[in-house]
Amino acid sequence: MQGAPVIVVNANTKREQGRKAQLGNIQAAKAVSDIVLTTLGPRSMLKMLLDPMGGIVMTNDGNAILREIDVQHPAAKSMIELARAQDEEVGDGTTSVIILAGEMMVAARPFIEKNIHPTEIVNGYFRALEDSVKILDEISQQIDTEKKEEVMKALQSCIGTKFAFRWGTLISDLSLQATRIVLRGGNVNKLNLEIKRYAKVEKIPGGTLEESCVLEGVMINKDVTHPRMRREIKNPRIILLDCTLEYKKGESMTNMEMTKESDMTDALQQEINEVALMCNDILKHKPDIVITEKGVSDLAQHFLLKGNVSVIRRVRKTDNTRIARVSGATIVNRPEELQETDVGTLCGTFEVKKIGDDYFAFFVDCQNPTACSIILRGASKDVLNEMERNLHDCLAVAKNIYQDPKLLPGGGAVEMEVSARLLEKANKVEGLGQLPYKAVAYALEIIPRTLSANCGADTVRVLTELRAKHSETGGLFFGVDGNTGKIAKMNEINVWEPLSVKKQVFKTAIESACMLLRIDDVVSGIKKKQQQSGRQGEEEPQETFGDQRDG
Repeated sequence: MQGAPVIVVNANTKREQGRKAQLGNIQAAKAVSDIVLTTLGPRSMLKMLLDPMGGIVMTNDGNAILREIDVQHPAAKSMIELARAQDEEVGDGTTSVIILAGEMMVAARPFIEKNIHPTEIVNGYFRALEDSVKILDEISQQIDTEKKEEVMKALQSCIGTKFAFRWGTLISDLSLQATRIVLRGGNVNKLNLEIKRYAKVEKIPGGTLEESCVLEGVMINKDVTHPRMRREIKNPRIILLDCTLEYKKGESMTNMEMTKESDMTDALQQEINEVALMCNDILKHKPDIVITEKGVSDLAQHFLLKGNVSVIRRVRKTDNTRIARVSGATIVNRPEELQETDVGTLCGTFEVKKIGDDYFAFFVDCQNPTACSIILRGASKDVLNEMERNLHDCLAVAKNIYQDPKLLPGGGAVEMEVSARLLEKANKVEGLGQLPYKAVAYALEIIPRTLSANCGADTVRVLTELRAKHSETGGLFFGVDGNTGKIAKMNEINVWEPLSVKKQVFKTAIESACMLLRIDDVVSGIKKKQQQSGRQGEEEPQETFGDQRDG
């Protein structure tokens, strides 16, 4: 039969199959990793990005850069997801994971061109990953988290590659202090969640960076509701509410029939009595400060002011829970249910200060607080935003060290050591799997190579020397000094990384490369629905394939 060809897929869809799709994915992954290639290490460059609102972002944080970039290719999108996953999981190593994943993809290119089946490549990769994780566990070193200087070693290395490094130990001191305060809550397993919830970063433009500090308490961006209320109280009794201090209107429609001229006054008096009752329930516990998440009516303010109480209203839920953690108060839903045990007495000083144009309420000098506010001061918004990103990474590293107190040498020393050991083991791997296994070992060298390239060193010479050092026994600590580009012992110049960060980088990079290599068909379908009415020239907005459709 000489018929027309059967068309199954809509003519508007773009489809790439087989090797073309795989090579396209490799190219896309490489393109994404090239974006952040120069942002690795202490001598890294910053990127300047314009966001859709017209603001600018200046940063060398891999995740922050890729978050702002809008990409079309599906493989590139999945690469950008990696940086986000890495950031949420361990907070540091976002740049490394993208560079490594890109290199793993490039390492597979020759095999695909030689028609080696992707499954063979993936098997070799996974085998190499298993062995790498075992090697990482073997070479890691246990540290004592009680000793401040040991934890600071890793924090300083984390900050060493960031903008905040210019200010010495400032950021690492802040993050260590904050982590220790939150740790008093005693739940190490949920530390990630707790740091996000109870260590709040407050950015106040103005002042110098040296004025940044961690409060032994909490600060909120609020003022007292009435100018005659006290703005400084020593050892205050604090009551926290999450209900309104106003007269509640009835649920259903209420009609009032007034026959005498005094009826209106009586009705209003009833409202006043209701509010007075509510305030009396609070005042009998003799509080100095009442904080509520909802509104406070003028009448309630009047009664509370008579009782010499300072009132703060419309506080965020998260701020309220932090104040509860530092003052020992319990958040109460109804004033009539208040008990003596709900009153917080652990706070040493309450004061309202004016910084710049805003009023801030401070709850400080608390006894063993388990929440804190980190105050960042700085000249401009851009500096503050970059400092906050650095602080977030540093807090995450502190959290990782407390959860898994093991460190590895940094500066590419680990990658070179794992690479050297994998090459030794590669000879015992049978069959075709040996080639991709070796490819992983060589791909790991991208980290030290990029480090030395970023500080303008002679890359080939540095890598050759490093290989020689790591092939001998006792060469574990040799890596690239990111500031000079020379080879140095990492334990001497104190460059360390947490084991959990490194493990996550290896796992994420290799697993994602395997996933992308197994794709052999990319269909980007553009559905065009012609409107059934007479206006055939008009079309509905195009619905694209993949992420946008899923939201």
